[in-house]
Formats: sequence, structure tokens, C-alpha cells
Amino acid sequence: MTSTKKILLATRPLVTPWDEASKNFAYFLGREVKNQSLTLLTTKDPLSGLPQSVHQEPIFSSSHFTLKTKFNLFSYLRKVRNQFDITHYLFTPTMLNANLIKWLAKPTRGKTIQTIATLREDLYSQKELQSIIFADQIITYTERTKEKLKNLGFHNVMCIYPGIDVEKFRPQPKDPQVLTQLGFNEKHFIVSYVGEYARLGATDMIADAFIDFFRKNPETNIRIVFPGRVKNSADAEMKAKIEKLFTAAHLLQYVHFPPSTIMDIVGLYNASDLIIFPVANLEGKFDVPLVIIEAYACGRAVILSDLPQFREFANERICVTIPKDSGAKLIESVAYLKDNPAICEALGREARSFAKQHFDLKNTAKQYEEIYTSLA
Repeated sequence: MTSTKKILLATRPLVTPWDEASKNFAYFLGREVKNQSLTLLTTKDPLSGLPQSVHQEPIFSSSHFTLKTKFNLFSYLRKVRNQFDITHYLFTPTMLNANLIKWLAKPTRGKTIQTIATLREDLYSQKELQSIIFADQIITYTERTKEKLKNLGFHNVMCIYPGIDVEKFRPQPKDPQVLTQLGFNEKHFIVSYVGEYARLGATDMIADAFIDFFRKNPETNIRIVFPGRVKNSADAEMKAKIEKLFTAAHLLQYVHFPPSTIMDIVGLYNASDLIIFPVANLEGKFDVPLVIIEAYACGRAVILSDLPQFREFANERICVTIPKDSGAKLIESVAYLKDNPAICEALGREARSFAKQHFDLKNTAKQYEEIYTSLA
């Protein structure tokens, strides 16, 4: 019988709300891995829903990943670096955090794993990327990134798709309470842009395209929702900008900007007839934006841009793909899906099946358990 291993998930603070992909994934992994002894890094507020095999270490005083929080993390990693059989790093490596770990906190006993959610090729040279990846086992979110790492000379690399809770994210009837929050009703064809305000290069294009459409089609029942979180001043500025654009155009009745602090994301997906993510780039975003997979799992039709990063989880059976930066193609596709509900529903059904087959958290957790067991 295989003995239980002590495993540390090295992460940012694991704390509600579950609105950030890396900590969501770490929490869900802790919840689903049953046959190992996992330690999760939390605040003084304990997490619920975890098995008895999970130990919560409240090393953080804040839920924000501030300079002080990062200092707490690396101080803890240095203190306990030889107390675990496996240390599993679940944050995006940077020159700073990778060097701090290698110089001050890398274990001299036990094994290490890095889950690489994205390679910041926009920030680092190939030589720098080689220097920030250091673990005994490297795990990527996509086959595309795995091949890139192999081309950089790494052979201890494998791909495991990130998992989501496909029972939580599932098709449900439109919630009247969510519709009321949005200010819309069952007669409206609701489109939600689930990207960020400032990053990803899509917000201006989407706003301009829909403003032009609403001006030309005042009788339409299409409505647009921008539920993105305001994480920083750049997000706040962009949100204010597009609110002013819709206000100046006298089109506020067609759009809603829900406070993300109160919006039920599963309810939002299911209140939406269509989810759009026509982004221009993924700089700073994970290789697999989980909002896409969550929308798939909720059985929603999705419109994506034609970024090469999306090819592993986009095809004509599960989504519509349009050229990036094309407001005209975006509006054309939205109108087509609204006018062809059977096609819209078929895309959603196929998307749900795809998410269950490839991104079920239980399967992801099983693959990680196999890795934990195999490392000796």
C-alpha cells in the first residue's frame, strides 16, 4: 500500500471570494485530492468544505497578494522547506519569486512541482524563462506550452488541463433574481463579456461595436453585460470610460455593469444566452482562461477570437471563432446566434460535453494524485 505523502501547495492566500483562477484551482485541488496529506496556505478565516486530510496553515493576514503577503509566503517557505515530501508551486513564476525560492527557500529534501499556468513570453527572453523553471516535475495547462518548454530543453514536463467543478458550473434555468439584478428579463437575448476591463485588448472594440449596433437597431432585444472585476485603477478608468460612452450615446438601457462583489457568476452564465471572449491577447492571463471553460460547462454558446492559444479548446462544434479586433464579425455572429436559437443551443450542449470530458476537476485531481504518488 502506498504511504501518504505530506504535500504543501505553495500559493497566494486561499480565501473567498473564489474569483481568481489560481487560488480557485488550488482550493478545488485541496478539496478533491483525498489520498494525500495536503497543507493549504490561508488566513485566520478557515476554509470550509475540505477533507480531514487537509491542514490549513493561516500564514497570511490579508487576502491581497501585497509585498507584505509575499514576504510572509517566502519566509514560511524558507522555514518549512524540508518538512514536506512534495512542495507544489501554484503561482506564475517570475524572475523575483523564482530566484527567491532557488536561493533561499528551495527544499534540499523531498520533491518539487511547478504548475506553469502561463509562460510570460511577453516579459522574458528564452534564457530568462529557462532560469525561472526549476522544479523536479513541470506541469503545464496546455500541450502548446508543454511543447514550448520541451523546445527550451525541459524534458520533465507534462500537460494536465486545469479542472473546474462541472457540477457547480452546470446548465440551470435563468434565475429571476439575477435577471432583476441585471435589469433585464426573459425576453432579452443577453450577451456577457467575461473578460477584463483594462487587459486583453477587447473592451474598447466590444463597446464601440455594440454602441454602433444599438444606434442602428433601436428595437433589438439584444442586451450586453460587462461583469468584469475592477482590480486596479486601470480597470476603474476603463469601466468609467465605456459607461460614459454608453451614456453619451443615450444607450444605457441596453447595457449593464453589475457590481462584481454581489454577482453570482454561475447565475450570470445561466442568465446569459451567449458568452463572448473576443480578446486581442492573453498577456498576463492563464493559457486556459477558466471563464471560457466555466461557460462551456454551463452549456452556454461562446464566441472566441482566433488566438492560437485557444485552438486546443475551440472548434466549430463547441464555439464560434471570429478574427480578433473585428467588431463587425462580433456583431454578425451575435446576431446570427440570436436568430438561430437551435444552433446556439447545440453549441451549448456540445460545449458542456467537451468541458466534462476534458476539464472535470475530479479527473484533474486524479492526475495530480498520480503525480504525487509517482514522485519519490
